Amino acid sequence: MKNLIYKTKIIKDTPMKKITLVLAFIGMIGLTSCVREEVVVQDTYDQDTISEVWEYTNVDFYPNNYSLFLDFPHTIYSSDMVLVYRLAGGSSAGDIWKLLPETYYFDDGTLDFGYNNDFTQYDVKINLYGYDLAGLSNAYKLDQIFRVVVIPAAFGKSANKVDVNDYQAVIQAYGIDESKIQKIKM
Repeated sequence: MKNLIYKTKIIKDTPMKKITLVLAFIGMIGLTSCVREEVVVQDTYDQDTISEVWEYTNVDFYPNNYSLFLDFPHTIYSSDMVLVYRLAGGSSAGDIWKLLPETYYFDDGTLDFGYNNDFTQYDVKINLYGYDLAGLSNAYKLDQIFRVVVIPAAFGKSANKVDVNDYQAVIQAYGIDESKIQKIKM
């Protein structure tokens, strides 16, 4: 048999091949060192889904423009829903809270007076409007009590199922503990 001689051809490493090998090596090290560590923090206090109620007492409407601002104890989210109720009286069953806007009419059906409101993240503005506010009984202008109910946006869909005109239904639906209502004297 013939002796086969294999000729080995030695290819010299060029600088470009060395750079390519070094970059490939660095890439492999970089990919293998990518470790992703996830840290899960559990917040047991869910701040965006807690309904709150603030009660403002001794609220007086003065002849300057018959409107006033009730400042919130803290800023609320811009997506929150705000309901304002006025203490309109009491009965053996408890207090009677009326949702604003609240309107009163003369016997002939024309507007006598009413309350309306608008709100921001920082406060609610309540207006007393009507025909003859100067002649209106002080029982409707002085020493009024209002409750501001803040309902987080997370409850938005369920808000359609609650009769917001019924203060007690709102309190019950959103699990508000009336003993924890923050009272603010004006």
